Amino acid sequence: MAATLEIRDLHVAVEDTKILKGVDLMVGQGEIHALMGPNGTGKSTLAYALMGHPKYDVTQGQMLFNGRDLEDLEPDERARLGLFLAFQYPVAIPGVSLANFLRSAINARLRADNPDEKGISIPKFRKMLKEKMDLLQMPHEFAGRYLNEGFSGGEKKRAEILQMAVLEPEIAVLDETDSGLDIDALRIVASGVDALAGPELGVLIITHYQRILNYIKPDHVHIMLDGRIVESGGADLAEHLEEHGYDWIRERHNGSVVE
Repeated sequence: MAATLEIRDLHVAVEDTKILKGVDLMVGQGEIHALMGPNGTGKSTLAYALMGHPKYDVTQGQMLFNGRDLEDLEPDERARLGLFLAFQYPVAIPGVSLANFLRSAINARLRADNPDEKGISIPKFRKMLKEKMDLLQMPHEFAGRYLNEGFSGGEKKRAEILQMAVLEPEIAVLDETDSGLDIDALRIVASGVDALAGPELGVLIITHYQRILNYIKPDHVHIMLDGRIVESGGADLAEHLEEHGYDWIRERHNGSVVE
């Protein structure tokens, strides 16, 4: 049975300020959804609420993953269920290589399911990691660098996509993955996402601009305004936004941007 992320009438507040005001969305395994909207409309708030950031208070509604309510689960529990978040601003962890970080993440997931699990062997992990890096067209020496330390914006985002490839989630949320990337880095990151997308992975791409969708064609496009999804359609909706901007959507819905 395909995995499903279902969001029902979701309301979220940050420090008593209402940000999300009734979001409804369903993302299935094997589907690519794009969530677009002006800055400040609540797109990243949705991503952080989904992963259980303590700053984001769910005041109404539900977040269901394969029918299971996420609200009372810790972020690591949500991740073990098969939900993944690629950060807009990945943090650096000096002294921890990307390879060691990924192996520790895999072993944490395995031991959560079975406390007696010894973890993935080093030879098996190395083989798997090389296969994933080849799929994403990444040089193998990249794995020996400290996680995000001294990385360019494009390298940080590629490291996030490599984490997604290694952890093999069922649904991945990409929060502004295209933010801060030049056109070459964007193309490389987008091709990595495109290589991973398929029947086993559903993707929710959160973006302000249409440009990443030149490389990853979404099945569904949603527009968020003032904490709600106000329009949904196919890939042509993103193209319309690129041509006409967001003013027409504001006029249609009398929306205002959340400050």
